[in-house]
Amino acid sequence: MASPPRKPERMPSRDELLRVLSQAEERPRTNELLKAFGLKATARPLMKRMVRELESEGLIVSRRGRKPRDVALDGLPPVGVVDVTAIDENGDLVCQSAMAAAARILLPVEALDGKAPTVGDRLLVRLYPRGAERYDAHLMRLLPRLENEVVGVLEQSEDGVRLRPTDRNAKMEYRVGPEDLGGAGLGDMVKASVVQSPRPLALPRARVLERLGRADDPGIVSLAVATRLGLPMAFSAQALALAAAATQVELGKRTDYRNLDLVTIDGADARDFDDAVWAAADHAPSNPGGYRIVVAIADVAHYVRPGDPLDRDAHERGNSVYFPDRVIPMLPEELSNELCSLKPEVERACVVAEMRIDANGSLLDQRFRRGLMRSRARLTYERVQAARDGFPDDEIAPLLEPVIGPLYAAYEILAAARRKRGAIDLDLPERRVIFAEPGQMAEVTRRVRLDSHMLIEEFMILANVAAATVLEEANQPALYRVHDKPDPLKLETLSEFLERVGVPWTRGAKRPGDFTALLEKISEPAMRETVSGFILRSQAQAVYSPRNIGHFGLNLRRYAHFTSPIRRYSDLVVHRALIKVCRLGEGALPETDVEALAEEGAHLSRCERRAMEAERAALDRLVALYMADKEGSRFAAKITGCQRFGLFVVLDQIGAEGLVPVSSLGEDMFQFDERHHALVGRRWGKVFALGDRVEVVLALADTTTGALLFRIVEHKPGATAELARDTWSKGYSAGRGGACGRNRSGRPANIRMGRGKKSAPRRK
Repeated sequence: MASPPRKPERMPSRDELLRVLSQAEERPRTNELLKAFGLKATARPLMKRMVRELESEGLIVSRRGRKPRDVALDGLPPVGVVDVTAIDENGDLVCQSAMAAAARILLPVEALDGKAPTVGDRLLVRLYPRGAERYDAHLMRLLPRLENEVVGVLEQSEDGVRLRPTDRNAKMEYRVGPEDLGGAGLGDMVKASVVQSPRPLALPRARVLERLGRADDPGIVSLAVATRLGLPMAFSAQALALAAAATQVELGKRTDYRNLDLVTIDGADARDFDDAVWAAADHAPSNPGGYRIVVAIADVAHYVRPGDPLDRDAHERGNSVYFPDRVIPMLPEELSNELCSLKPEVERACVVAEMRIDANGSLLDQRFRRGLMRSRARLTYERVQAARDGFPDDEIAPLLEPVIGPLYAAYEILAAARRKRGAIDLDLPERRVIFAEPGQMAEVTRRVRLDSHMLIEEFMILANVAAATVLEEANQPALYRVHDKPDPLKLETLSEFLERVGVPWTRGAKRPGDFTALLEKISEPAMRETVSGFILRSQAQAVYSPRNIGHFGLNLRRYAHFTSPIRRYSDLVVHRALIKVCRLGEGALPETDVEALAEEGAHLSRCERRAMEAERAALDRLVALYMADKEGSRFAAKITGCQRFGLFVVLDQIGAEGLVPVSSLGEDMFQFDERHHALVGRRWGKVFALGDRVEVVLALADTTTGALLFRIVEHKPGATAELARDTWSKGYSAGRGGACGRNRSGRPANIRMGRGKKSAPRRK
């Protein structure tokens, strides 16, 4: 019996080798390098080759003391690390080297291939002298960016204390010396400044600026995420003073809505109530079966005037950020939770959209007024839904017939109009973290979508359409919420997947209703959810813009965010535009042009994406903390993503997402089948594909980054897996040139290699 082949030794990366060489006082010999990396003598030729390559590129000096080739007269080597410091008037990148700060280094824009670096990036470049202390640079590689500040966890390593960043995309760790700990200890979450090393490729050092708390404390997760992303945490003294001095609005010239049965319907944990609703049948003879709808929105524009300190702080934030356990508000709490919040049985200033719809859900007319209201009740989605289902509590019971009933009747008309219009409706699972008390997580569950949620959603959409209609008809520059058509290339990917799994779908231009009709054809829940994910990834990003191109997803020609000015600055801009157009008094939008509004929209879109990233990162870390004591436990799950490096799975019960590394799939070489979005075992044809049901064991919950790693213990292939296996079988039986088409290695040509374990050698 032949002995099994020797497992190849893991050679260090170029960066790891450069780091060791740059930190050594004297140039290590090859034997010393092998020992440092735990390698055997068999790795000597590879190690010597790597060292010679670094010498030839000028990154290190040879042992004999020879200078790197083509060294410039003033000392800069031909290859080095530079920082991008500016972009000149020609679009060329201005760079600086730590070895010669006075040297002027230009990276011509025409020499760049693909995505261009930007200010703050670190580059490995080849330098060409162009005179005294002047160089042209050629980009060799984009290096990991060194942030000025980093948030991470202090951990023990073999060579001392390391700071491991919470950012999952971070490419490196940081050394923290005893003098730089600042009173923090192992296991602490800290904010630190990055100390630049005189050796560009050496492991950077960090100095602790602030101890945030224990890394395993759920109460500091949101704070750590907000600190890492640079979210504004404190209001200016001037803004706080204005908020504290604000007073309740009197009726004056406002319309009196205090006797109207307006109610707020929000989540149980909501603190700021910026919208209230009312509906009643329209008894006008010209509108049989129609309804009158009133949506009252907090009058934030009364308290926050253009250019004042409150406005400047709100503009910087762009929106409130909602974490599972706290909120970073756009406005100080004196406004967001008090004077602007439509609390029950207190008078509040509001901007009101009075609307009429016909029996088909079409918007007949709209009018905007400034008013004074008194909310009848603060209701929650769950309580309203229970009342609708026949289980009202004592507070809601008297409101069921005069208030709740008309709201649902109007909603059903609007929902039918939405279905007829053909808006995209993706019911994708969401996670929810429930806290028993501050800092104490009780459970993680899937968020349930109720009819009461959709009722408020439809009322808000109607008000947003009404606002956009008034502004467009008046030719008033404002910010619209726009959503472009899907990317054709992504639609082609969706079409190919549907073709492989046998779901009818014609190629070509698509309307929003086509996606909804597609989902309605799919009866299997797992496949429907998989296709929903594809549809979501094919869609463009919704943004704010003064150029109204409509909203593709909702299939609306006019749409502007109007209903949440407490938490979105874009809505405040729309309020000010309506005040101007409808002549509603003070606080109107100043004169502005489309270009200025375009910059405003781009800023607010960036703020929105930053908030979404923060909320997602905090949720990931909280879920990982919740799962930390469940390592080794089994969970029912479904495969929702497939890449060369592994599978993404979502747990049924709590909706947590994690990775199954390809190396854990078994003793086979797995290959990525791009056409079927599957991993296929090269030898035995075992297939894992989107939609497959699996049972997984939690292998690791990384509480620092929020990553979860799983291992599959049971597997039930779905339709996609069977199709991928059929393709593999045909190619396997046909050999070279079979049904799949085979490349020189004999494997199907449409399948790319993954990094799975090699199969065990066969016995002879």
